[in-house]
Amino acid sequence: MDIVLIAGLWLDGSAWDQVVPELEALGHHAVPLTLPGQGDGATGASYDDQVQAVLAAVDAADGSPLVVGHSAACTLAWAAADQRPDAITGVALIGGFPSTDGEKYADYFEPVDGAMPFPGWEKFEGPDSDDMSEQLKSDLLARMIPVPVGVTRGEVHWTSEARHDVPLTLICPEFSPAEAQEWIDDGDVPELSSANRLELVDIDSGHWPMFTQPKALATLIDEATKR
Repeated sequence: MDIVLIAGLWLDGSAWDQVVPELEALGHHAVPLTLPGQGDGATGASYDDQVQAVLAAVDAADGSPLVVGHSAACTLAWAAADQRPDAITGVALIGGFPSTDGEKYADYFEPVDGAMPFPGWEKFEGPDSDDMSEQLKSDLLARMIPVPVGVTRGEVHWTSEARHDVPLTLICPEFSPAEAQEWIDDGDVPELSSANRLELVDIDSGHWPMFTQPKALATLIDEATKR
């Protein structure tokens, strides 16, 4: 199966370099995306540009792909469910949740010169990064790409109720499935509260399992293709 891979903020398609061969060993064709404004030099890119890049990958896939989003890009993966509900096998979300309708996509930190830079590892101390070596953090810091404000401050809107019937797997890294279920039950994640085919699965990692647990992550993604 084609598997569209969408990394979260500050990362380009190379974030999946260790996951791709694991997925291919399981018989899949991995399609890691480098999003507009995150590695292609398009400093004027918008949130809508990123959504269109995801939809273009879905449209170009061989058959019905699984769409995988990480962190903030869970919203981009869910956009495929919203706009291509009948064209995809399902969606897998890693360490994040789709934004609520009307919210900004990812306006988390103050921009500098029109883009939101990675704020430093201090903002992610604890469970997010405890499984990362200092060398890995240093290597990733050098690769982080400031994300244009046209992306981070784009407004999210959902259009199709059919998205709620798309098979959805939430992979839980720095939080547990039980914690995620509590947030869903409390109405903190409206998009997941409305999902009709949701499965929660655990992975023993921090927020970036594509770097620290690529094989285990690939196994869970493979399992999501079979739902």
